[in-house]
Amino acid sequence: MSGKLFNKVLLIIGFLSLAHAAYSAAHYRTFLRLTEQEFTKLPLDIVVQIVVSLVVIIYNLIEVVGNFKEIRATVDMQAKSWDTLGNFPSFYHFNHRGKALSPSYVPENGSDEETAAYEF
Repeated sequence: MSGKLFNKVLLIIGFLSLAHAAYSAAHYRTFLRLTEQEFTKLPLDIVVQIVVSLVVIIYNLIEVVGNFKEIRATVDMQAKSWDTLGNFPSFYHFNHRGKALSPSYVPENGSDEETAAYEF
């Protein structure tokens, strides 16, 4: 548990460092405008801070998130049979118009108002 807490603290420090680098870059651009100099590139210390911050953020984010699933679909599908692969219960519909095609289908009699609305 303390490892995750340490990674979360480092993640927060990484985000703060990245925000500081963005503020430093904006401050540097303002300085160049005031002194009427042309912007060519950011100073090396700001670029290094950005790169180190991003590496710290990416590493600690991966550590905080935890275990990842395999990308290969065969790992998850090895335990399933062919019958369960095509089984999607969310697509089951029992009250549809296909039942009218059945020879044993007997339509329900609705009220007179309902049947009058369908007559032209």
